[in-house]
Amino acid sequence: MNVLISALLAPQGAPARLIARWLAGGFELIASEQLLSELRRALGYSKLRARVSTEEAAAYVELVRSTATMVLDPPDPPRRSRDPGDDYLLTLAANSASVLVSGDQDLLDLAPDLPIYSPAGFLAKIEA
Repeated sequence: MNVLISALLAPQGAPARLIARWLAGGFELIASEQLLSELRRALGYSKLRARVSTEEAAAYVELVRSTATMVLDPPDPPRRSRDPGDDYLLTLAANSASVLVSGDQDLLDLAPDLPIYSPAGFLAKIEA
């Protein structure tokens, strides 16, 4: 989710380039209702409201919902990360045979054992 938000805040960065590649059909984005709920909640934070209007946030969430491949949320994801809130992302990626792209260092630290990439790392992989 942090990649989706970063793409809005830094239109020239790797996350924004990834979103552009996804929208151009370069890869499939997997999303779930829980991910969209978290995205909507995070975009409502006052520190982000100064940069992303309520209307822009709602349109962005709807863009992801209507364009991404929506999958069911995992019911009870097992504990796999330092942040239990990230466990559903790991299970979501595993259940959909997907890689996870994140700027979250707790998740990136799991990368040697799981297919997890930073935005720049994933961009380099798909551009190779």
